[in-house]
Amino acid sequence: MAANDKPDLLIVDDDPLITDTLNFVLSRDFVVYVAGSRPQARSLLLQLERPPQLALVDLGLPPTPHRPDEGFRLVSELLAYSPSIKIVVLSGQNDETNARHARTLGAIDFVAKPCEPRKLQKLLADVLAIRGADPATAPGGGLLGSSPPVEKLRQQIGQFADAPFPVLIEGESGSGKELVARSLHSLSHRAERPFLALNCAAISPTLVEPTLFGYAKGAFTGATNARAGYFEDARDSTLFLDEIGELPLELQAKLLRVLENGEFQRVGETLTRASNARVLAATNRDMRAEIRNGRFRADLYHRLSVFTVTVPALRDLGDDRCVLLDHFRECYAQQARMPKFELDDAAMRSWMDYGFPGNVRELRNIVIRLTTKYAGRKVNSEQLQAELDTDGMEPGPAELPFMEDSEALQDAAKHHLQSRKSFDLDLTLQQWERGYIDAALALTHGNLTRAAKLLGIHRTTLYSRMQSHAGHAEPAKDAK
Repeated sequence: MAANDKPDLLIVDDDPLITDTLNFVLSRDFVVYVAGSRPQARSLLLQLERPPQLALVDLGLPPTPHRPDEGFRLVSELLAYSPSIKIVVLSGQNDETNARHARTLGAIDFVAKPCEPRKLQKLLADVLAIRGADPATAPGGGLLGSSPPVEKLRQQIGQFADAPFPVLIEGESGSGKELVARSLHSLSHRAERPFLALNCAAISPTLVEPTLFGYAKGAFTGATNARAGYFEDARDSTLFLDEIGELPLELQAKLLRVLENGEFQRVGETLTRASNARVLAATNRDMRAEIRNGRFRADLYHRLSVFTVTVPALRDLGDDRCVLLDHFRECYAQQARMPKFELDDAAMRSWMDYGFPGNVRELRNIVIRLTTKYAGRKVNSEQLQAELDTDGMEPGPAELPFMEDSEALQDAAKHHLQSRKSFDLDLTLQQWERGYIDAALALTHGNLTRAAKLLGIHRTTLYSRMQSHAGHAEPAKDAK
């Protein structure tokens, strides 16, 4: 097999013995790239011409080699960079809780160290055999499912598709926001033109402007030739800006100008150019909170959200999770040339009861694993449970302890308001949330799963909120 015909594999591990061994064994079948930390992996990705098809990620990366924090963050960042990357997680801790959480974030599978390289080689080949095309696309190109939230989304797509105005697509990670963007494009009069997509989280902040607007020859080091940007290439078509909340603040004014009058300039040029690109943007952030915190311009938000659609979470789609199960099972069995697996009655009940915190992406990966492990067999509830993140399942609602004495709470709030010249409710709530998170982590000695149970939230929600506070302090570390 020629080198340029081999699939690309990114290995991220801080142990040179492991990376050297895996590189030696796997380089026969893959073009291997190696990084020893999350920052090194991010830097390496920006140097590659295309995202790798596969990634092997050690959870215990520096600076916390005995905890999974950096590995979890890298899994999320890799999928933000390219949702099609197939990620297999490595860990020396053989912790099933961490394995399940990594799968919830979007990893395909988990391998405990030490791992026989040849077995890992076969696993990667099996994973690669399943391409994983659009996660919820019907044969005609539309969305799968008939639940009320999907019907509402389908109706909105039909209403907004042919309008020239921007659409802001909101929704949780893994819910299918790019699929909605592609549906909006395919139902518009621009459908015969290319659909261009740019992930704002996937490129260095210093490269966002030349990538969007292009650059002149000599505009910066390495600009040996002039090059058009995305707005120029999509001048009469559709431009999808994913993870729009990651757009640097200093560039938001330039994006606003293009949206308002279609005008822009290449980096290093004074010539004004024009683009008629229809912009679709997506985010999993609370953009109103981003505006309040000064990270996103209010005028740009209002310009992007002329139309807004919210992609529903999978847990709200009822029987549609069975429709998606059938769709993926058929698709991946055909791709892998394997017979389909079946779920017995108890496993099907577990399937319907599960909340799928990783949404459609998590469901897809579960089906991939079941296809490779149980081809042509009937899967029971115990076998299915091993693939689910049930340790972090969100509990039902419960009364907050301090609500039992609402008068005391009201008196404390009155005293607080009267004793301060200025008051910021959002800041106060953030401080309370951070205090409860820190307290829960202290009580559980840093164990994310147990802390999430104490707080009555899902583990992935806790991790997300810890990351939102990371600008004020480093997130707490998980236990071994």
